[in-house]
Amino acid sequence: MLRSVMTGLPGGRLSRGRRHDGGAGLDSASRVEPRPHNGVHGDVQGPGRVLLPVPPGLSAPLGCDAVGVPARHGLRMMAHLSRPGCVFADADRWWWIVPAESDLGLLWPQPARYVSGAYVPATRPRLIHTPEGSAPYTPPIPLYLMVCRVAGIAPAWSTVPHQGA
Repeated sequence: MLRSVMTGLPGGRLSRGRRHDGGAGLDSASRVEPRPHNGVHGDVQGPGRVLLPVPPGLSAPLGCDAVGVPARHGLRMMAHLSRPGCVFADADRWWWIVPAESDLGLLWPQPARYVSGAYVPATRPRLIHTPEGSAPYTPPIPLYLMVCRVAGIAPAWSTVPHQGA
């Protein structure tokens, strides 16, 4: 079983009893433009960008995007998410794999960095958590609500009606 390098806990699940209420200060982030996903693990797309690979044995039929938060908030957020998917980390950020286009209708607040195609601006991100199921995804709505909580802001939903409405 994977062991978390950053927490010393098993990589398959982090203990819900272990909570971290890191500093309240948040740093700014911006949206990264989409990059093509060619499915090759370990790819680098652009300067300083690395593809977060879906581990073998997991299926990603919805495509993959990533949401990053400052590392100091990673453990706290992980402890509050009931079904985290694949999570990668480097010294600066923790990255959650979400289904492609999980930014539609959501205004991700500043501590988060939403990246289309899962090509992230990171230095040697390592897989620190794998899900119990067969998909790599963290459900985006609970993740979004947790990011809003960390940011200290109310969630903001798009008012654009669904195309089928």
